Parts: sequence; C-alpha cells; structure tokens
Amino acid sequence: MSRRLLAATEVLALLVRRGETVAVAESLTAGLICASLTGPPGASAAFLGGVVSYATELKHRLLNVPADLLAREGAVHPEVAAAMADGVRLLAGSTYGLAATGVAGPDPQDGKSVGTVHLAVSGPDGRVWHRDPRLAGTRDQIRESTVNEAVDLLRGVLETNVREHSG
Repeated sequence: MSRRLLAATEVLALLVRRGETVAVAESLTAGLICASLTGPPGASAAFLGGVVSYATELKHRLLNVPADLLAREGAVHPEVAAAMADGVRLLAGSTYGLAATGVAGPDPQDGKSVGTVHLAVSGPDGRVWHRDPRLAGTRDQIRESTVNEAVDLLRGVLETNVREHSG
C-alpha cells in the first residue's frame, strides 16, 4: 500500500470512528487531495466533497475568503489557507475543512517563490491548525508533496483531538 493511500486510510478511519466528516478546498493541487481521500474503500462515510478554487476570484466567491485579504496578500498566504479551510467546512457542513494553496511552478506567483505552500485545517470549534512547508522539486513533485503534507496535517489534528477527547 502506498504512503498516500495508507495515510488517507488512517485519516478516514479516525473520522468514521468518531462520526465526523471532512471537506477539502484546493488550489495548487487541483483535486489531488480529494482523489487521495477518496482512494480507500468506504471513503464516502467521512469524505463529503471538495472545491477546486484554482482561480483567486473563486476563493472569494465560493469559499468566502475576504476580498481585501486576497487583494492585500494574494492567494498564497497562511490566512488565505485558513479562510479556505473554514469556508469549505461551512459550505459542506463538515466537521473539518482542509485547505491547500501555494505555488507549484514553474513560475513564481504573487511575489511568492515556487515551493511556497500553505495548508490549514479548520475544526468544529473554529480552531485552525497551520502548516507552511517549503517544498522543492518539479511542479509534479511539489504537488505530490503538498498532498502528503496536507493529509499528514489532517491526521495529526485528528490524532491530537482523539487524545484531547479521551484523556
């Protein structure tokens, strides 16, 4: 079993065990995170869906990322990832929202270098967890690494919350 499929299987098992769900908002990965989370059999028990907001304007229109934030910081920013995660969680009615925005290349975007990635998870209590990896490699490698980092972030949040709720 691939690392990606194993991680997705673990995430889904944690969600199902607790009766929780996740939705995803993606930019640079353009659906790859959704594809990973729907790879394991039975994914529909915890995965509700996703939004690919590749264009900056869609981040505002579909996910309610504040227009002033996008104008000020551009689409590649930690606060944008957090707003995307919260927006998709509210839109889907899921327990958790997972979001990824960044620059896979080949060229910089909004003054951000290739490999700049911002990930966020929004939880049911409005809490947001961030991860801002600096990734290297080809466009495909950066996108693949972003998927792995995003699923790993969600798994870490879920594992932490299991400990907090059981202890």
